[in-house]
Amino acid sequence: YDRLVVAPGIDFQFDRIPGLAAADESGRVLHAWKAGPQTVALRRQLEALPDGGVFAISIPGVPFRCPPGPYERACMVAHYFKAAKPRSKIVVLDANPDVASKKDLFVKAWNELYPGLIEYRPNSELIEFDARAGVARLQVEDFEADLFNIIPPQQAGRIAQPLISVDNQWVGVEFQTFESEKVPGVHVIGDAIATAYGMPKSAFMANNHAKVVADAVIARLTGQPIDESPIIANTCYSFVSDSEVVHVASVHKWDVAKSTLVPVHGAGGLSSARGELEGLYAQSWARNIWDDVLN
Repeated sequence: YDRLVVAPGIDFQFDRIPGLAAADESGRVLHAWKAGPQTVALRRQLEALPDGGVFAISIPGVPFRCPPGPYERACMVAHYFKAAKPRSKIVVLDANPDVASKKDLFVKAWNELYPGLIEYRPNSELIEFDARAGVARLQVEDFEADLFNIIPPQQAGRIAQPLISVDNQWVGVEFQTFESEKVPGVHVIGDAIATAYGMPKSAFMANNHAKVVADAVIARLTGQPIDESPIIANTCYSFVSDSEVVHVASVHKWDVAKSTLVPVHGAGGLSSARGELEGLYAQSWARNIWDDVLN
């Protein structure tokens, strides 16, 4: 090849948490962090949970795929419990010191829509899992639940292993072209890269990475100059109920002095409040990005 573009996605670091690999292989403890069979299986587990059961979500330390995702999942499970299992409870065991994305919007939704249903515990890093006893060993305590959803620590996908250069987890890239810092001629996009400050691992970001890379590859192959000031953007919508949504948005521009992409001050921002209109925007965003990627 002259130029190679790869989108490796993520893999999970099960080996960092003793007992987790066996629990995952048994099908008793799911991550459901790659859409597919585990997503459906987690739904069935939640449906089978008795009213009054405790459901625990374990969140790894940042960075990980879709930072708002675990908190959105807590909202959607709480919405289901509120209607179908009102005596049940969700405990969010977060390895991070605080909610990693849209904190105020999520906390407000938890307090107003699901009072008493969601308990949030920061600084609760999972260090071992005993599947037989159903016990999560945290840095601060041992925790028991009727059902665990454990999102493991993550790294660049398997095919990217020769390219990993940051924290033994992620692929370092040069952000004008997303070319690997380790292997010239290979461009890497999506969740596998070590992101610049303020850049989440999101679908919208991956889509923007691809556009910058396409432009850069064409320039390299045709002997044209690359765009030395790329601009990328991100918008992420999160459902907090079946109809109400919140969002975060950001714009990132090449900074010559820092030689990286940095957030543009004053661009983007957060929802002022959750709302059903944002739910319509979210559905439209999904249709548009599917059309952009798949057609």
